[in-house]
Amino acid sequence: MKLAKILGTALVALSLSAPVMAQSAQGGQPDQVDQLAKMVGLSEDQQADIRAILDEMQTKIGELRKEARTIQQEMQSQIKADYDESAIRENANKLGDLTGEIAALSTLMQAKVDGIFTQEQRDELDKRMKQMQQQMQQQRQMQQQMQQQKKQQ
Repeated sequence: MKLAKILGTALVALSLSAPVMAQSAQGGQPDQVDQLAKMVGLSEDQQADIRAILDEMQTKIGELRKEARTIQQEMQSQIKADYDESAIRENANKLGDLTGEIAALSTLMQAKVDGIFTQEQRDELDKRMKQMQQQMQQQRQMQQQMQQQKKQQ
């Protein structure tokens, strides 16, 4: 279960960075799939499969996010003295449905990508994610210590 959560976190980060990945790839820098390939030893076929999943799902998720932003903007425009409660609630329901669909597609994307990894690759990813989490925790602790020192001065 912990592996699934860690893998999920990694893949969410991967999926959220897809637009950045595309830009990085165009600029000649390694993208996230390349980095993941080096990290866990993905084959060319695995990389192609992951890219296909990300491309397909990111397109769908991107369209839904755009629609959600439009509804959020509409809801913001409804904040006024002569508001229409039924319109606000209708938009809120639409936004909830969109948010749910985005969450479902993101989870499906993660599950599909997870299905591409071998058990050894999952184990390696788990190990690397634990290392990154420890490093992030150490950085947070250092930042907190620095903030405490500033307060004492």
